[in-house]
Amino acid sequence: MASAKKQVGKYEIGRTLGEGTFGKVKHAVNVETQEAVAIKVLDKERIQKQSMGSQIKKEISIMKQLEHANVVKLNEVLASRTKIFIVLELVTGGELFDRIVTSGKLNEHDARFYFKQLVGGVAYCHSQGVAHRDLKPENLLLDEQGCLKISDFGLSALYDGEDGASRSQMLHTTCGTPNYVAPEVLMNEGYDGRIADCWSIGVILYVLLAGFLPFDEGTMHALFQKIKDADYAYPDFFTKPVTELVDTILVADPKARATLNDVQKNAWF
Repeated sequence: MASAKKQVGKYEIGRTLGEGTFGKVKHAVNVETQEAVAIKVLDKERIQKQSMGSQIKKEISIMKQLEHANVVKLNEVLASRTKIFIVLELVTGGELFDRIVTSGKLNEHDARFYFKQLVGGVAYCHSQGVAHRDLKPENLLLDEQGCLKISDFGLSALYDGEDGASRSQMLHTTCGTPNYVAPEVLMNEGYDGRIADCWSIGVILYVLLAGFLPFDEGTMHALFQKIKDADYAYPDFFTKPVTELVDTILVADPKARATLNDVQKNAWF
């Protein structure tokens, strides 16, 4: 049957919104309700090469149960012979970091407004047993009201191998430059995804306030060394309460790093 648009289940697939290593993100419409959604169209063969095991399926099933104002809702997962279709809430306000590119940096009031939402969304998912493990600018979206939405929560497992070594090797292709990645993730050892998430949140807070990265080197080797040593400096305009908070988060030893609970109790927060 000839059709102007492809249909998957009850969804009519439209234009491409974005493209990643494993497939595309498409705009789509639920033909039953007329609700607009985003659908990640992933290539099964590429994912299976990275070992799509029972853990990933488990995480997707958990994600479908999550309901939080600051987490992009996963509605359902469909599959064909060659593709996986992940149906997500459509967030139309762009990326938070587009704001930083435009304005250079945020003032403390605005940074705190978004940081609280980020921490709240991540803490909720941790409480439900799901770590993100790949928090970065591309995953922080804004809706039309300016509410922050974390995307790809739990779905980062689709891009991970079963162990830390394969993840580290994949950083070059899947995650780009690992400026937001915790030291222990780079060590080819097992790590707690929740504690690694906390490091990434610290890097994001720094970027919100500074307008640039705390770890940014010309070579991957130099970058890894700076991250492993937690070797960074503050711009002069950072206030003492901010530096004191970031100093508790960007700690190389995961056992000594602030938890999300610690962050939420901090006076600046």
